[in-house]
Amino acid sequence: MASTITETHDWDAASRAVAGAYFPHTLTDLSPDGSLKLSMRTVDFGPVTLGRLGWGADVSIACDYPGAYEVNIPLSGSLESRSPVGDVVSRPGQATVFRANEPTLISRWSGDCSVLGVKFDSEYLEREADRILGTDVRPKLLLPSQIDLTDASGNSWFRLLRSLTAQLREPSDLLANPVVGPQLAGAITAAFVLAVTPDQDVRRTAPRPRIVKRVLDGLNDDPARAWTAADMAELAGTSVRRLQEGFREYVGRSPSECLLDIRLSRADADLRAREPGVTVSDIAARWGFTHAGRFSAAYRRRYGKSPSELVRF
Repeated sequence: MASTITETHDWDAASRAVAGAYFPHTLTDLSPDGSLKLSMRTVDFGPVTLGRLGWGADVSIACDYPGAYEVNIPLSGSLESRSPVGDVVSRPGQATVFRANEPTLISRWSGDCSVLGVKFDSEYLEREADRILGTDVRPKLLLPSQIDLTDASGNSWFRLLRSLTAQLREPSDLLANPVVGPQLAGAITAAFVLAVTPDQDVRRTAPRPRIVKRVLDGLNDDPARAWTAADMAELAGTSVRRLQEGFREYVGRSPSECLLDIRLSRADADLRAREPGVTVSDIAARWGFTHAGRFSAAYRRRYGKSPSELVRF
């Protein structure tokens, strides 16, 4: 996993950089004076690439999207595209979806258009959709050409992406951490699938205590695992939505909240039995906490003091 930053005024260099991060393409200059100012920051999670980019010039882009889906979210300006299913114009509050292996022309990417772009490996997205929805969509994953980011599910996914891309500006890039990456890729994917899948498309399996117990047993057996929502749903044999409903009905908390409680309990026991030379960070990492500050805050909320305050006494 790696994060990259590219800024250039050279057309060939800009095209090569974007092709390396996203897709091979044919780039056409539509600007009146031939000027360009590419700005691109990306992080590669393996099956998911997340980034923010703007060309600083009016351009068109022809691409076949080999082996991957792409979602482009204008943060400013407009994005006009043409595909076999019709024409789409997206502006802030909307997202354009480009399907895997489907030739599509971005007929105009405006010079003032800054895009938040998400690339999903097609096999990964289709497999995760099966696990998240509790269905068998492969190889016929049907995605809309455009997503409304103002409704609840679309906005939830968009806010997650915005919070993650904000970290691309930081010198120390947590997003490129190989431990954190798979969890973030899973979170991005699950939120996306739920945002584009209406409730009526999900298998109507009523949640049962057996499903909840199976997941709780799994979380207790291996709380340090980098659990994703899809992992939990697959273990339960149901969809993410149905699993969440089951936990709300029978536990009163979400699966992720239960996982946090289990991890905190294990960490607390280790802190109280801490051996010389073992640090708070060591114990946090042992139980799946990859961010020391968030671990400390969560521990304080539950136990009324920070981990460092506990180990001093």
